[in-house]
Amino acid sequence: MGFYYYKKYFEKAKKITFPVEEREIFKTLKDKDPVLISGWLLCARDTTHKKLISALKEGSFFFDFKNQAIYYVGPTPAPPGKIIGSAGPTTSVRLDPYVEFFLNLGIAATIGKGKRSPEVMKLFERYNALYLVTFGGAGAFLSQFIFKLEILAFPELGPEAFFRIKVRDFPALVVK
Repeated sequence: MGFYYYKKYFEKAKKITFPVEEREIFKTLKDKDPVLISGWLLCARDTTHKKLISALKEGSFFFDFKNQAIYYVGPTPAPPGKIIGSAGPTTSVRLDPYVEFFLNLGIAATIGKGKRSPEVMKLFERYNALYLVTFGGAGAFLSQFIFKLEILAFPELGPEAFFRIKVRDFPALVVK
């Protein structure tokens, strides 16, 4: 029965592809609007954010974050024949201290679960960026929307490496 409601809720979802070419679509989105994401999502959690900031400040790592989205995820190991294991979102408030740094680099959206601080929500508005949430506790379900995985940096961190995933119709909700 739950899958029926999921399909019904997302049948009129707006589609967004990352990296976005234009952020104008963000202005048409309202709180709780369903979206289906395609394209590439950057993936990083707590440790990765710290390492990225340090490497970027030192000049030992370069990456174009402009108009990209960061999915807060640390997937489980991939089962045989799969490219990724369970890939559910991490609680976003833990990443609040790093949001402004990445918004300054051009990040267009973050994807996770749970509430953000009022200050961070104001930052999203100021930078014309989005906070999107996806289904907590449904990592196995979400992994079916992931078609490719590429490690970008810090492979020694395992599931907390800096990597990107290619997704098609990855479900999320807008939070404003």
